[in-house]
Order: sequence, then C-alpha cells, then structure tokens
Amino acid sequence: MLSRFKILTINQFTLTIAIFYVCIFNVPFFYIVQKGVEKQAEVDPFFIASIPLFLTFVLSFIFSLFSVKYLLKPIFIAMTILSSSVFFAALQYGVVFDTGMIENMAQTNQAEAFTYINFSSVLNFILTGLIPAFLIWKVKIAYKPFMKEAIHKLGFMLMMLIGVGVIGFFYYQSYVAFGRNNDELKRFIVPTYVIASIAKYTNRHYFQTPLNYQQQGLDAVNTHTNSTGKPNLMVLVVGETARAKNYEYYGYDKPTNSHTKKHGVTAFKNMTSCGTATAVSVPCMFSNMKRENYDARRAQAQDGVLDVLDHAGIQQVWLDNDSGCKGVCDRIANITIKQDSSPELCDGHSCYDQVLLDQLDKELAKVEHRDTLIALHIMGSHGPTYYLRYPQEHKRFVPDCPRSDIQNCSDQALMNTYDNTILYTDYIISQVIDKLKAESEKFNTGMIYMSDHGESLGEKGLYLHGSPFVVAPDEQIKIPMLTWFSPSFVTENRLDQVCLGEKANKGGFSHDNLFDSLLGIMNIKTSVYDKKLDLFNSCRLGAS
Repeated sequence: MLSRFKILTINQFTLTIAIFYVCIFNVPFFYIVQKGVEKQAEVDPFFIASIPLFLTFVLSFIFSLFSVKYLLKPIFIAMTILSSSVFFAALQYGVVFDTGMIENMAQTNQAEAFTYINFSSVLNFILTGLIPAFLIWKVKIAYKPFMKEAIHKLGFMLMMLIGVGVIGFFYYQSYVAFGRNNDELKRFIVPTYVIASIAKYTNRHYFQTPLNYQQQGLDAVNTHTNSTGKPNLMVLVVGETARAKNYEYYGYDKPTNSHTKKHGVTAFKNMTSCGTATAVSVPCMFSNMKRENYDARRAQAQDGVLDVLDHAGIQQVWLDNDSGCKGVCDRIANITIKQDSSPELCDGHSCYDQVLLDQLDKELAKVEHRDTLIALHIMGSHGPTYYLRYPQEHKRFVPDCPRSDIQNCSDQALMNTYDNTILYTDYIISQVIDKLKAESEKFNTGMIYMSDHGESLGEKGLYLHGSPFVVAPDEQIKIPMLTWFSPSFVTENRLDQVCLGEKANKGGFSHDNLFDSLLGIMNIKTSVYDKKLDLFNSCRLGAS
C-alpha cells in the first residue's frame, strides 16, 4: 500500500492482503513445510515452489467472500490484529490455536494474560498488527457500481480457482501425500485455522442447547470403619505446568526434589496427562470419562469425583492459587486466593504458592473430626514468567531468565528458571507433608500430587504448552505424580507400601486413573467406581 497504490480496486486490495498474509503471518506454516521437506528423501522443487502460490490463491478466494463495501475495512482490520497475535505465538512458541487453546484463552484471567506482554510481543503487535491495520484504514478503495463490481469479483474468484486447479492438476498427489505426512500443517495456516477454532468454540458454548445436568454416584457410601478412632485426611495437590522430565525422581540430573526426599514419597513413572492445557486437563482428570472419549461439554453437565465424594459425606474444600478450578469445585466449598492477600507473598497480579500454606493452616484448624479431602490448586510452573513463581531465597539454579520473552534467553538460563519452579513446588509439597505429620494425632493423613500437564522449553522449536494432543511432544504430556501416606494411614487403610512402590516404578498410568483412585483411597463404595483404574486397589491388603 505504497503511495502509488493509495487507490485500489477491491480485487487489488484482496490480492495485496492475501500476499501479506502469506509472506508474513504464514511464516510459521512454511517452517513446518521446511521440516516436512527435510523428512522426505526426494522432493520436487516445483511442487514446493507452488505452495505459496497455492496458499495465495486460496486465501484470495476466501478473502473475496468478505470483501464487501462497508464491511471490508472493519473485517480485515480485526482479522489482521487477531492474526498478528496468532502469528507471534506460533512463531515464537509454536502455539497452535485449536479449540482447546481458544477455551484455555477464554478462561485466562487478566493477571495471567499480562505475563505474555513483553518488548518482543509489543513490537510484533505494532509492526504486524497496528501498522497494517492503520494502512488498511487509510487506503482508498475504488468501488464500482454493484453489478459491475460483482462481475469483476466473480472473475477474480474464478481466476483464483483456476490457479488452484492448475496447481492441483499437476501436483494433486504430491499435496495429498505431503499433507497426510505432515498433518499439523493445516493448524498453522493463518487466519483460517484460528477463525475456524473460534467459530467452533463459540458454537459449542453459546449456540448449542445446554445438556441436562446428570448427577453420578448418588449411591456413594463411605465404608471407612475408623477402627483407630482417627478419620482420614487427604490433601490433593493439583500441579500446574510441571513436566516429569525435570524431576529428579525420574532421573533428571539436577536436585529438583531435594525437599521431599526426606519424606520418602512414592513417584509414579510414565504418567500421562489428559490434555495439554489447564482448561482441558483439570475437568478431564476429575471426570470419569477417559481421554479417548472425553467431551468437555458433557463433563460440564455431570458430576465429577469431588461431587461423588460429597455424596458420600466426605468433608471437602478447594483452595485455589491458579486460574480457577474450571468447574470441578463449583458444588463444594472453595476459596480463591486474592492476588493482593499478602504483601509478602503477592504482587497484585499473582501470589507465591506459600500463600496456600497459610490458608491450609486455617482450614486444618477448623476441619471437623471426619474424613476430609483438601485440594490445593497451585500456580506451580506457570509460564512464561517462570521467574515470578518462586521467591529469591528459592532461586537455587543460576543464571535464571527473569523475563517473559523466554525465547530470547539462553537454553541454560531458561532451564534453570523452570527448574527453580519445580524445586519450589517440591518445597511446597514438603511443607504440606510436614503439616500433615503435625496432624497425625488427630487424623490418618496422606498426600497426592499430580500435575495438570507439562511444558515445552524450546525442544523442537516449541515453547509453553497447548499443542494438540495427537502431535504434542512428551514434554507437554508426561507429568509427575507423587504420593505420601502416614504410618497410621497405611495401617488403617491396609496399604502395602512395597507393592505400591513396585507399581509406581512400573508406571504407565494417566489422568484416567485419578477419579477411581480418589474414590478407592477414600473408601467410597459406589456403582461408578472401577477398581481396575484404582492405582491403590491392588496394593491394599484384603482388596478384591
């Protein structure tokens, strides 16, 4: 849109926008193309050269459908601003904007959103978003009379279809084969994939008729005999963005679990998450649906494991220092930590997880003398501002990366920062166990820790999380799970710790096991319980 193009026809405008999108916003798409080419033994260079032309023809045709007088500028300004953000996230972090990511974004609070703002993201937004949007607003469009404009537009669209057809005639089989071998390609096409994902999310949440709510486990009964006179007290710590790869318990070469080692925790190997983002994983892990058949809409319309425990009379409270419980705690007592609740531990945008320890003390002081579950939803390793997740006195691995544009940090600094978050989480878990030990005169105590999903830290060019599960790397789906039980809990609940250790070392479990494992370890008898999925059942003396 230089000076000589200040007055453009609609077709010229459409073609210019399409070329801009292909050359700028689809750079991440062409990186994926490059990776696909590198995997093939032989590649026709003319086929590769045809891909940008093919994409230009397709986008030009699609954009023509929206190039309508009075709507043209508002539509393309909004689409360009959206595409600018999508482009940056895909280029810098490898983020894919599928419906799961859209849902995750929709549930992101303001403080969390601000962590993604840094010099790089602002500069990108100005250069590829605001400036192009301003030029779109300023450019003059020469509109023809309606019928003449319609004929010209149809002619232009026909030319684009011919271009697609010619390329398809010569390279149809190459496109089919290349697309099949690189299925992720379509997810990086800007703006079509993100707009389709937004449309799908909007339809699912705002236009589909809500499902009738279904209660489950109304027959739930607590079978704990309480022979010692002490109720069971379980603390469930729901982790955030912790990946198994950086856990000392799983062979990592840094002491990231130095705090909990003294407690003799059991680490379950080869655990897999249900999703790659909190908005998907948390509802899924508390649901009795398995990952393969998980449906978010149905999960929102039926009881989860906390509801079943409530039906059985288990006393519960959910304490949250993250982005909310995603609906799983809505029907039990729940407390969200205010971001300014502690001058020492909060900065007005987020709080260190130690703030949960103070709240846990308050809950333990008033808990009734009956079987109880307390859930702690920690901030854990939430990125990209990993350096804000731990106090300075817990910064053990240096140099770290005190910035949000993590792609500009060295690999060592980034890994050190993330490892500090893992070590700090280990400290929090250790403190929880210490508090449970202090309750041993009144309760049989236990702790279960399980992360919601993992994190990419530059491996294969990916950062953060949220990749579609089918293509997600192990860094995003392999998660830690730790357990600790007091001697009286082991005795009262007939747990064989040696058996449990062997089972944990063998591993191969997932979020699918949490629903039934919580019911089992809390001694709940109900028709919705499946002992085959209970991690503890086969290691309980006298279990059937």
